This record gives sequence, C-alpha cells and structure tokens, in this order.
Amino acid sequence: MSTNRMHGSYLMPSLEHATVSDAMHPGVMTCEPDATVTEVARMMASHHIHCLAVTAADQHGESPTWGIISDLDLIRAGVDAPDQAASAMASGPVVTVKPSTPLTDAARLMLAHAAPHLLVIDPGKQRPIGILSTLDIAGVLAWGEA
Repeated sequence: MSTNRMHGSYLMPSLEHATVSDAMHPGVMTCEPDATVTEVARMMASHHIHCLAVTAADQHGESPTWGIISDLDLIRAGVDAPDQAASAMASGPVVTVKPSTPLTDAARLMLAHAAPHLLVIDPGKQRPIGILSTLDIAGVLAWGEA
C-alpha cells in the first residue's frame, strides 16, 4: 500500500458538517410486493445496487413504501425461501430521514436500528427521493473535509 495520503475532496464536507443530502444517492429503485427473488436479483444485479424499495399503490394512486430489500435480505430469501415474494423479503420497519438531517444523526439511526440503508424522504411531499447507505457515509469519512 502506498504511503501517500489521499486528502478529502473540497466538494464533500466532513462528517461533522455533512447532511444526508451531501452523501445520499438520489432516486429510488422500486419493485412490486409480488416480485420474485429472481426478479429482485435481476434488478439489483443489472443496476449494481445493494437495496431497493418495495412499494404498492394505495387507493389514491400513491406509492407508499412498504419496506427495503437489502442484498443480504435477497441472499437470505434465495437460500432459505426462494419462493418468497418481495413483500416478505423486505426488512422492516423502514427507517427514514430528511435530506437536511445531519449525517451524524443519520449514522446514529443506522446503528440504533441495525439498518444499512435509510430511505430519504422529501419533507414536503412525504415521498422517497433517495437512499443513504453505510457506504455513502464511509465515502464522507474517507473523502470529507470541512
């Protein structure tokens, strides 16, 4: 390993100064509650993502989020219950944050709920707008600098 030290990016604040919006991935990949293990696996593999949201339209045509399927949830279902539907694979309850939430608070939520992914919610519309993962926080730890 090189002895040269890499320095933080001027575009990324330090963990102490960052908010969820600084680190999150915008957009949310979703699947229907009846999606199969194979369908969920194909979506994750094709898009190189580690989680997706399970959603279903309610009586008003909205798409409330039911749960998050992580890559580990998918593997568990693939090994233990390959006929399981996405709604049963999803970890719950979904832990949400606002884009303005301090990143340290989001990290504490992850730890308290053992949740590797948080759903980022638009505070005005109460709709998912992104995902924050443990790897996103690792990026701030690695590259962030005030």
